[in-house]
Amino acid sequence: MRLSRLRWPAWLAPYRRHILIGLGVSAVVMLGALSYLYVSYGRIIDARLHGERDRAVPRVFGRPLTLQTGQNITQAELIGRLNDVGYAQKARVEAAGEFAIDRHMVVLISRSGDQSGKPLIVSFPEPPILKKNTVTPPPVAQRIARLQVSGNSVDRVTLDAPLLTALMTGTREKRRRVALDAIPPRMQEAVLAIEDRRFYYHPGIDPIRIVGALISNLFGDKAYLSGASTITQQLARNFFLTDAMAVEQQTGQRSALRKIREQLMAIILETKATKDEILELYLNDVYLGHRGSFALHGVAEASKIFYSKDVRNLTLSEAALIAGVIQAPQIHSPFNNPERARDRRNVVLRAMADADAITADAADRATKEPVAVVARAVDNEAPYFVDYMGGALDEAFPGITAKPGVLDIYTTLDLNLQRHAQEAVREGIAKVDAMLARRKRGPRRVAQAALVAIDPRTGEILSFIGGRSYSQSQFNRAANARRQMGSTFKPFVYLAAFDKAADEGTGDITPATIVFDEPTTWNFEGQEWSPRNYDGEYDGGITLRRALAMSRNIATVKVAEQTGYDKVVAMWRKTRIGEQDQVKPYPSVALGVVELTPLEVAEAYTVFPNHGTIKKLRSILSVKSGDQDAKPQVAAGPKVARPSAAFLVTHIMRSVLNEGTGAAARAMGFTLDAAGKSGTTNDLRDAWFVGFTPELLTVVWVGLDDNQPLGMSGAQAALPIWTSFMMKALAGHPNVGFEAPGGVSFVEVDRDTGKLATPTCPRVTLEAFLSGTEPLATCELHRFQ
Repeated sequence: MRLSRLRWPAWLAPYRRHILIGLGVSAVVMLGALSYLYVSYGRIIDARLHGERDRAVPRVFGRPLTLQTGQNITQAELIGRLNDVGYAQKARVEAAGEFAIDRHMVVLISRSGDQSGKPLIVSFPEPPILKKNTVTPPPVAQRIARLQVSGNSVDRVTLDAPLLTALMTGTREKRRRVALDAIPPRMQEAVLAIEDRRFYYHPGIDPIRIVGALISNLFGDKAYLSGASTITQQLARNFFLTDAMAVEQQTGQRSALRKIREQLMAIILETKATKDEILELYLNDVYLGHRGSFALHGVAEASKIFYSKDVRNLTLSEAALIAGVIQAPQIHSPFNNPERARDRRNVVLRAMADADAITADAADRATKEPVAVVARAVDNEAPYFVDYMGGALDEAFPGITAKPGVLDIYTTLDLNLQRHAQEAVREGIAKVDAMLARRKRGPRRVAQAALVAIDPRTGEILSFIGGRSYSQSQFNRAANARRQMGSTFKPFVYLAAFDKAADEGTGDITPATIVFDEPTTWNFEGQEWSPRNYDGEYDGGITLRRALAMSRNIATVKVAEQTGYDKVVAMWRKTRIGEQDQVKPYPSVALGVVELTPLEVAEAYTVFPNHGTIKKLRSILSVKSGDQDAKPQVAAGPKVARPSAAFLVTHIMRSVLNEGTGAAARAMGFTLDAAGKSGTTNDLRDAWFVGFTPELLTVVWVGLDDNQPLGMSGAQAALPIWTSFMMKALAGHPNVGFEAPGGVSFVEVDRDTGKLATPTCPRVTLEAFLSGTEPLATCELHRFQ
């Protein structure tokens, strides 16, 4: 029936025309408003979706994963590394990027590297067959026993480069963008079951759920209001209405207008993107709590932080727990509230069973699994290194992270060595904590540690630890904490001495020269200075080798005095490291008043294995942006001393480990040829150890952030961490000695007198000399013994 034929009440009849006009105008205005909102919101959505589809978050990769026969890695650790490079665990391997476990073997098909697309079998030692009445099984070597590619044995294999993290510039966020087909069905189903069961059937808002929520809120007895937001609405709220949400969080009041805008935007969003696109955006963007200073976004990142797993390898229980966190990340965090996280996980599992996504039996089995998350997963992504590398990236390629397009940064970090470094620091700092606790001196003090390991041949940073826990403190001690070097500076005193001897062509100062280690007072510029040895003991006449090996302070100052304090300072300034103005030609310079970061110490020590030339450190191998592959310019390091002089110091520092202050490393089982130096500053404030082989140089620092005395020497606090790391990092590597340059000769001398050894000398050292400075006199002390 037409409106003109409707029977109007008599009192409305005079106004019929006006009412019809008003209704028509209202309808036009409403239609115009809706059209305007559709167009304006549609533009916002189109712009954001277009930007999100095209946006490429810069990705940071470590150096390619390498495996070799004899490598110190367990089967469980290898599985962890394969998760790091994004391999999916399967019952049977069928495609590249998959791996399977078969008793003591791991079978995989390489996705890239030198054996790309080929099947690889990594075998570990089989557990021994226990004999009858055996109570304790013998230990099994935790190393790779055999590598086979396509049935052929190989010594070494290179796989993929592991993704460390996405580089979120300007924000403290961690996220990993993955395609929807890379997120396993169980993860998708868990989210849909608990957040939006009718996601694939509603137009952006769910009328059935809205009615149910209204009834529940009006007539229910719950202590909280039920919500009806769909996944599309949540995405609209958190992705497009961030400003409005920020205002609500500040005021603590919900806005009805914002809710209407959210619903309208959800409906429009459904016309602009497919259901799969919306779900993919949601699963990559959803907020899942904080770890330390980082906000976690996306189920792929949560998988790494919660479980140190690639998202494709999540179990049903793990996927349900992540889905359960979405509702209230702070309340349901498995780190802060494991019991609530478990209860919420079980709710998700029951919801999945109700939705027929899983069977009731599968849900029941999953509810019985414990909540087991990885406590230090943030540290597994090398955050201190990424922070440092980010600064280096801005310096080498200014503004590159702000440019559109794909950006992949390939770094020098070796993730396998990084894991060994984390373990060594964690175990070592726990022992330091225990020693500090036993002393019970005032309030509890928290020791910190830093570790930097580099390839001295290239300057590439291989592992990098800036503190005991990034979640607790983001201050990067490896790169930013300048502390006095203490005794780790002493090798540079001897380097200056030997370089001067080479300049002058004299044999006055050699590794076998005798110096008297005894209480001594120096007068300099009207002041008296009377240093003492660390242990308060003095050795009398000792060779320079023994003086450095035993870190004798008095002997080292005398070497600096004989060399010339100005010569020592000039030598150090050639390194161009640290604040050069702080180094003055005073007697105290010999004992390490120079302040450096662990990173700077590592660079300074490259002078020794590189025969007198500094190797500049670098953290970036290459940067790929679109079709371009750029490499940062690597500056040549300065030449500091003659190759022969540098080798003499390296040769002497071998005695630090073999018989000196670092001898505990040998007792702990480190057997490779290496050189090093312990360091302890005044009042036992800082503990250092620096040591190297021809292929790996590692610096360890332990101390307190407030610069108060730690109360431990470098040999007590830093050396155990260094030893633990080096033993694991170099397991299976051949023992390679330091190659002598030209101008060096070797002669057997008596360790005590420094003179040519006789058959009756009890302690003989094969000593290195600058050619032409070898001793001529024969040892008289032991001739008639």
